[in-house]
Amino acid sequence: MQNGFKRTTGCGLITKTFLNTTITLAGWVQKRRDLGNLIFVDLRDRSGIMQLVFNPDGGPELHKKAHELRSEFVIGVTGKVVNRTQGMANPDMPTGNFELQVENLIIFNTSKTLPFELNRLDDVSEDLKLKYRYLELRNPELQNKFKLRSNVNIAIRDFFNEHGFYEIETPYLTKSTPEGARDFIVPSRIKKGTFYALAQSPQLYKELLMAAGFEKYFQLARCFRDEDLRADRQPEFTQLDIEMSFVNEHDIQELMEKLYVHIWKKVLDKNLETPFERLTYDQAFNLYGSDKPDLRFELKIKECTELFKNSELSFLQSILKKGGKIGALHITGHNFSRKEFDLLEQQAKEYGAQGLLRIHFENKKPVSPVAKFLPDDFFTHAQQLFPDLKDDSTLLMIAGDYSKSWDQLGRLRLYCANKLNLIPKNLFKFAWITDFPMFEWSEEDKRWVAKHHPFTQPQEGWEKQDPAEIKARAYDLVLNGYEIGGGSIRIHKEEMQQKIFEHLGISAQEADEKFGFLLEAQQYGFPPLGGIAFGMDRLIMIMSCGESIREVIAFPKTTSGSDLMMDTPAPVSEKQLDEYGLELKKKD
Repeated sequence: MQNGFKRTTGCGLITKTFLNTTITLAGWVQKRRDLGNLIFVDLRDRSGIMQLVFNPDGGPELHKKAHELRSEFVIGVTGKVVNRTQGMANPDMPTGNFELQVENLIIFNTSKTLPFELNRLDDVSEDLKLKYRYLELRNPELQNKFKLRSNVNIAIRDFFNEHGFYEIETPYLTKSTPEGARDFIVPSRIKKGTFYALAQSPQLYKELLMAAGFEKYFQLARCFRDEDLRADRQPEFTQLDIEMSFVNEHDIQELMEKLYVHIWKKVLDKNLETPFERLTYDQAFNLYGSDKPDLRFELKIKECTELFKNSELSFLQSILKKGGKIGALHITGHNFSRKEFDLLEQQAKEYGAQGLLRIHFENKKPVSPVAKFLPDDFFTHAQQLFPDLKDDSTLLMIAGDYSKSWDQLGRLRLYCANKLNLIPKNLFKFAWITDFPMFEWSEEDKRWVAKHHPFTQPQEGWEKQDPAEIKARAYDLVLNGYEIGGGSIRIHKEEMQQKIFEHLGISAQEADEKFGFLLEAQQYGFPPLGGIAFGMDRLIMIMSCGESIREVIAFPKTTSGSDLMMDTPAPVSEKQLDEYGLELKKKD
């Protein structure tokens, strides 16, 4: 800045204590209103907006410079704070009772016309906003999200400091290991032909920190996964990583509940009720068709196979003979139109269902395309399964394989809740999901893979069970229909770790190549341990009522993994490739 200029406060911090005092502000011109003799300017910085007024008494030179101002010019001003003229106050602005009578103006920089209006971002394409992300971030609503994120980080560090944790950084450059997602690989210039991998998470390092005797660790860690992207996924992201020694599941869950109580009170000034609700994985899927259920509204899934066991409907009988089941959503208080039913059926088919069976009730009689195939006492039988069934009730049903049908019903549940406005605003509903399956079958690889990760400890009795029946000492924390964190009690004995690798089809040779350092560490007094990690981007998105984690990441990538502002990924020169001993394979 120019010599002699010193900002004394922020634009949004002006109160009556500043009246009749001379202050200096700096920021961006939000807008200018030229009334001839009087020129009004709204000056914006990150703290808010202050109205400036230029009048002819300031002299012709000052007035001339004020005429030159345009939106997004960067300026500094000095002047006296006064009350606005009676009747001209703006109650919608924190500083709306005051204005600054400008005595001196410095133009630090001019601005071209912006490629979009900052207060009309909804009308701008995502690509254009990402190309000029530094301009989009000038929007106060977005800046408030990053203020919230900063406050959450501070609250997290305060909490863990109070509870005796050490904040320890772990490497970004690590070894490529089969942890689930695809690695980003980084070539080594010094050891040509070898590669680092960018850490998918600090998982192995934090376990080794427990082996080192640190006992309580946390880190706001950057993580990297080369995955296909969507609204709540980015190739690089931040997670709150936590590990402890000599703990069980309940120790970790209880402490994490205290953490979120602390964050919500410190940052949002809201009180959370504890303990959080707890559901097993099987309960959550059976009731909500999801292992990350949104509990802000009821609308549970109910199995109603029994209602149709003697049905004359041939398509249902063929499904039931194959061991399929029928699940239903019971909706009250809404009379669906034919068009709405058609949209619901279309949506169910998009989720993979063969169709959507619907039954509405009027005068205790079913109204449905299949009504003539239903018994006269169908309403009475249905009431036994749905005690609150009444006239104007509607059952939406999907039949088929349990896992697939309940997943489809779970997605339809969320669709209906959004369409019918069943989800309360400004409500945060946490829940622990426990007793996850240890393994899941991969049709693509034709083998068992870890549901969480291969270092998760199985529940007691696992040695005598079929892999499909083994439960893990794993737990997720869900919030408003999102998984915000996952953790587990880890394996701390080499013998158990080797056996779990065998279940996963990892040979002894591959285990030694990929995880030899961990297996060896487990032979040197490795303590019992457990931990959890939370996705910070997703958490801040929920706390700020956002719709995508892109909103709370300063410089995010597109869904194709591109940075439109920096124009990356981009080619590198032949000289750089030569330095790394690399040659690009030509496309076919």
